[in-house]
Amino acid sequence: MQRKSKQSILFILLASLLLVLGACSNTEDETQNTNEKTESTNQGTTTNEEENEESGNGEEEMEGMDHAGMNHSGSSEVPEGLEEAENPTYPVGSKAIINASHMPGMDGAEATISGAFDTTVYTVTYTPTTGGEPVEDHKWVIHEELENAGDESFQTGDEVVLNAEHMEGMKGATATIDSAEQTTVYMVDYTDTETGEKVTYHKWVTESELSPVE
Repeated sequence: MQRKSKQSILFILLASLLLVLGACSNTEDETQNTNEKTESTNQGTTTNEEENEESGNGEEEMEGMDHAGMNHSGSSEVPEGLEEAENPTYPVGSKAIINASHMPGMDGAEATISGAFDTTVYTVTYTPTTGGEPVEDHKWVIHEELENAGDESFQTGDEVVLNAEHMEGMKGATATIDSAEQTTVYMVDYTDTETGEKVTYHKWVTESELSPVE
C-alpha cells in the first residue's frame, strides 16, 4: 500500500514537471514570434523612411533648379516705355551667335535678331509667388519690367517688385537687385540646339552675349 502511494506521488511529480516544461516552451515560442514581428515591423519602417528621404531629396533638387520653368518663346510685345536702339551692333533681321546658357540648347545657337532696345538690365534674386526655393541671379530683367520704375536706374541691393513673366511665379514677386548694367538688349529667334525646337521672341539677351556669325 505504501509502495502504491509512492508511485502515485512520483507520477504526479512527473506530470507536473512535464506541464511546467511545456509552458516554458510555449512562452519561448511566443517571445520569439513577438521579437520576429517587431524586427519585421522595424525593418519595414526603416525602408519606408529611406524611401521618403530619397523622394524628399529629389524634390529639393528640383526646387533648387534655376530657369526650370522659364518660357523659351515669348511675344513680340515689349513693356511700355522701352526705347528701340537707334544704332544697335546687331540690327533687327541680322544674325548672331548666342554665347549664353540661360537655358539648355541656347549656347552656340545661331539667332536672328527680332528686337534691339537700349535700357538697364538687371540680375535679380527672388522667391517665386508659387513657392519653392529662391531663384538666384536670374538673367535678365529690364528696367521697364519693374513696378514703379522711374527715370533713374535701380542700384545693387535695392528691393523691387517684378512685373515680368519670364518664369512661372515671377510676376508680382519681390526681388533684390544683384547687378545693374546700361546696355543694348535683344529679342532673338533661334533653334534649340538640343531639341530642334524653334524659339521666337526670346527675352532677353545682352549685347555682350552675342558674337558675329563667321
